[in-house]
Amino acid sequence: MSYLKLLHPNLTSGSIVKSLIYFTIPLAISFIFQQFYNAVDTIIVGHFLGEESLAAIGSCVAVFELLVGFGNGFGNGLSIVAARAYGANDIPRLKRITAASFFITAAVSIIIMVTGHLTLRPLLSFLGTPENIIESAYSYIHLIALFCSVLFAYNLFSGILRAIGNSFMPLVFLIISSLLNIVMDIVLIVHFSLGVRGTAIATVIAQGISAFLCLIYMKRRAPELMPAPESFRPDINLYRELSTQGLSMALMSAIVSSGSVILQSPINSFGTSIIAGHISARKIFVLTIIPMITLGSASATFVSQNLGANKIDRIKKGVRAANIMCVIWGSLCTLIIPFTARRLIAAISGSSNAEVLDYGAKYITFMQPFYAVLGILFVSRNSLQGMGSKILPLFSSLIELLGKILFTLVIIPLTGIWGIIACEPLIWCAMTIQLVAAYMNHKTFRKQESSPSSASI
Repeated sequence: MSYLKLLHPNLTSGSIVKSLIYFTIPLAISFIFQQFYNAVDTIIVGHFLGEESLAAIGSCVAVFELLVGFGNGFGNGLSIVAARAYGANDIPRLKRITAASFFITAAVSIIIMVTGHLTLRPLLSFLGTPENIIESAYSYIHLIALFCSVLFAYNLFSGILRAIGNSFMPLVFLIISSLLNIVMDIVLIVHFSLGVRGTAIATVIAQGISAFLCLIYMKRRAPELMPAPESFRPDINLYRELSTQGLSMALMSAIVSSGSVILQSPINSFGTSIIAGHISARKIFVLTIIPMITLGSASATFVSQNLGANKIDRIKKGVRAANIMCVIWGSLCTLIIPFTARRLIAAISGSSNAEVLDYGAKYITFMQPFYAVLGILFVSRNSLQGMGSKILPLFSSLIELLGKILFTLVIIPLTGIWGIIACEPLIWCAMTIQLVAAYMNHKTFRKQESSPSSASI
């Protein structure tokens, strides 16, 4: 019974906490596998091809993350609209959403592919990619952009499956594709001597297989998602809703990535020891916030389904429960990590350099008390998106971007490394205030309060 709940938890009835936990666990494991996927790629390239090839991939990692973030955001935006239809049990609309999402995703993929083909080489030059690795870097990222459709397809299909509460099968397909990627990396690099380009080919094939498996599963086990011939009739309003929701979340991810690129510049100016300490601390940071990230993602689907089912009180209780779980997790991290920070930095970095260990420990220790704030930020932003808000969550990302620009240009030059350490936690506070205020004053709750029947909802 527990397996069935994990496979397809009911988000619109039953225990809210159990539903969120069952839905979140596969999301968290998926996120861990994505981190593992990237780490193994790096290890294989570094081991078999050497430092130059590793540097070639590293030089375009920001562009790669921008593509991946855009694809994830766009797929999540489309899935929010699908979750609302599923919550309302409107299967004909759900099929129309799937059909329209196919066309919209194809159109966006073509635009990204053409834009990448025309701009990637000048962009790599603009980013100061060294001449000795720019060709390898271009061959890698150009191929990824050229076949971005497979990345977008996987995000679309896995997002639609999550929209109906199934976060388990996308995890299974991600694990399969991750293992295939490792095998193909070794085969294409070692046996076919394709170099960095072989890594890109392996990534594209693995993503394509995962997308195909999602589609086959949808066809056989989730027929309510598969469009009928009449589902393909043009619906301008539906296309507008899907496009704006998808682009809103995609742009939000792109803005966040842009802010990270900007902040990297002052970090690099402090030298290799600070860079090493920062990278090591960020790895610990990313791993320790996985439960909060995935609770935020689960909140978007939970809120969207229950909005479709017109269960407004359940939305409030679900968001409150997700916030409490984030605060509990943040508190546990605050009790444990500061006392182990230095040892964790040493384990991650493999360094005994005092400057590396001191900076890394200061960075991760300072962040700990703000984890609860960050968790509420994730839940509030995703909940707003689940209720159909597009501008308000995007505005929070603009606050983050402007804050990082301010710190880069003004505060860090005045305060040194403490400016880097304090930058994101202080920005989270400003973002969370804006997002919580936007959530509490959302029109969904105002409508409920003004409705004569709100007491019976």
